[in-house]
Amino acid sequence: MNKDQNSTMFHSKIMLFGEYSIIMGSMGLTIPYAHFNGSLEFINRKGYTDLDFARRSNTLLKEYAGYLQQLDSENRLPAGFNLQRLQKDLDNGLYFESSIPEGYGLGSSGALVAALYHRYQSDQTIPRRASQKNEVQQLKAQLAVLESWFHGTSSGIDPLICYMKHPLLLHEDQHLSPVGIPKYNLNSDDAIFLLNTGRPGKTAPLVQGFMDRLEKQEFHQLIKEDYIPLNNRCIRYLTEGQIDKFTVALQELSFFQATHFEAMIPATVEMEWIYGFSTGKYLLKLCGSGGGGFVLGFTRNYDEVKQRFQEKGMELVPVFQMK
Repeated sequence: MNKDQNSTMFHSKIMLFGEYSIIMGSMGLTIPYAHFNGSLEFINRKGYTDLDFARRSNTLLKEYAGYLQQLDSENRLPAGFNLQRLQKDLDNGLYFESSIPEGYGLGSSGALVAALYHRYQSDQTIPRRASQKNEVQQLKAQLAVLESWFHGTSSGIDPLICYMKHPLLLHEDQHLSPVGIPKYNLNSDDAIFLLNTGRPGKTAPLVQGFMDRLEKQEFHQLIKEDYIPLNNRCIRYLTEGQIDKFTVALQELSFFQATHFEAMIPATVEMEWIYGFSTGKYLLKLCGSGGGGFVLGFTRNYDEVKQRFQEKGMELVPVFQMK
C-alpha cells in the first residue's frame, strides 16, 4: 500500500511491567513493538484501503476533534497544537491506517495520539533519547491530556513510548530514561510472548473499577505494600540481567494477579494462567488493562510452550527471543 509522503509510522507498545501500579507511582517498563503499527493517511490518496474502516476512523477522529475543541476552550489543549489544520484535514478524509488491534493492550490509542502530536504539534521532532528530564516529563503530560478522551484517564506513558520509539524505564521518582534488556544470562529458549485471549478488552471500565477499589483501605494497602514492590523487583531483576531472581519474582506477581485481579483475566486463559505458574513452564501476566486482548507470557522453554498453545489452537506471538 502506498503511503502519503508526509506520513510517519508509529509502532504499538507493550508495557512489560507497571500496569495499574503506575497509577500509584510504581516503576514501569515499556517497549515499542514494531509487529503492529499505524500512520495518518487520507482516504483514496495514492493507494487502496478498506473504505469502511477508513470512514469509521475519520468519524471517530471528528468526535475526538470535538474533545480537543473543548480542551481548547478550557485552555487545556497543549500550546502549539494546530487544531484548525487537523479539522481541515479531517474534512479532507484524514484517518488512522492501523494494524494495531483495538482493545488488546498494545497501545492503539497511544500510537494514534503520537501520530497526531507529531503532525499537528508545531515545531516538534521525535526525541530518540530521554536525555532532558524536564522536557520528557512535559511531553508525557501533554500526551496524557491528548489521550485521556479514549480511556477517561491517561498516564501519558503509552503515547510517549509510541512517540519516542525507544524502550523506557519509569523510575520510582517518576523520571524516565532509556533502557535495554541485557542479553547475557539468557539461553536460546528464553522468550517473551503474547497470548491471544480471543476477545478485545475495554480499558475505561476496568481502570475505573480499579480506582474504585483503591478507595478501600485494605485493597489500597495491598497494592502499595505487596503489588508495587513485586512489580519493581521484576523490573530491577530483568533490567539487571538477574534472570533466576526475575523468574521467582515474576511467579509471585503472576500469582498475585490471578488472586487479586481476577476481573481482568478472561476465562479463556484462566486455566492456562494457573497451569503456567503451577508448573513453572511459563508465566502469564496482564498486558495493559486486561479484560481481553493479549496477555503477556515469559518462558525459558519457548519451543515446548509454543507447541502447547499451537495444539490448543491459541495464537502465540513472539515479542523477544534469543534465537
